[in-house]
Amino acid sequence: MSETFRAFIAVDLPETVRFFLTEVQKALKSHEMPVKWVRPQNIHLTLKFLGDTDTAQTARIVAAMTFAAKDCPGVSLTAKNIGVFPDFKRPRVIWAGVNGQLEILKNLQRTLDDHLADLGFPKDRRSFSAHLTLGRVKGKVASTQLKTAIEGLKGFESELFEVDRIVLFKSELRATGAVYTQVHQVLFSRHRGSS
Repeated sequence: MSETFRAFIAVDLPETVRFFLTEVQKALKSHEMPVKWVRPQNIHLTLKFLGDTDTAQTARIVAAMTFAAKDCPGVSLTAKNIGVFPDFKRPRVIWAGVNGQLEILKNLQRTLDDHLADLGFPKDRRSFSAHLTLGRVKGKVASTQLKTAIEGLKGFESELFEVDRIVLFKSELRATGAVYTQVHQVLFSRHRGSS
């Protein structure tokens, strides 16, 4: 029987941005809402969730990542604004938005999605929305309480950070929470000589 692992492709974040998002989480936590907060080391920018993946597919996935990354010059981004999915009446996910060179990021994600579809991974039905998941709502929360919590963070923005690679992650769901391990990283073309 072939071995599988739960996989996704994402942009990893620099420590300074993780620290910044930890401070944002602290501010939101002070409102004591029923939210399971994502551990700072697990916050990332997902480009493609692959689900249970045959380990024999790894080389092909990396090839698709390499193809998508080959014309990408790099992306400058910031974490900015807080929002919820799907809306304030039925909040399920609290997220930080992403700002900056979003067209480059969207093109990268689209190319990745197209090439992974050739390997049998279904294309994303929803259009790509760059975000960083901060927490998942685990109970009833009044929309006024949530709006007040988010209102307090209006206008926040992290420092600019440069994205120079994409990473294939393995996700293991444990009793203590998810553990993400880097399986492979692919540098963008102009950064390849510097790794």
